[in-house]
Amino acid sequence: MSAGGKTTSGAGHVMTGKIDGAKNPLLSLILTTLEEDKAEDVVAINLAGKSEMADHMVIASGRSSRQVSAMAEHLVDRLKSEMDRLCRVEGKDAGDWVLIDCGDAVVHLFRPEVREFYQLEKLWSTDAASPAASGSAANV
Repeated sequence: MSAGGKTTSGAGHVMTGKIDGAKNPLLSLILTTLEEDKAEDVVAINLAGKSEMADHMVIASGRSSRQVSAMAEHLVDRLKSEMDRLCRVEGKDAGDWVLIDCGDAVVHLFRPEVREFYQLEKLWSTDAASPAASGSAANV
């Protein structure tokens, strides 16, 4: 990962800002869990200095409402069992857009059509020309 800016790992995670999984076990566990659950177009945005609500925002897509809900449930269960972290969850029953508030990190899981409509990457990214900012991050 670069010292700053945008980095894409081989797993298809686009990360903006300075994110070091070794220094942030919460973020590392979130990204690992989403990768294991076959999340698509995973984007992690460093919110430090941009917002006081969280240090990181993670945005990912699932292929269906069922997958989005299952990814959310698995992530919340894993954060509770491995980090003793209770997260607040909204939207899991519908599965179109699930918001998981983990305190230091906020996770948004979308169906692709809903993600494209809201374009959260564009709202929060500092580099409007980056693939993460346009919502078209490609798996590399």
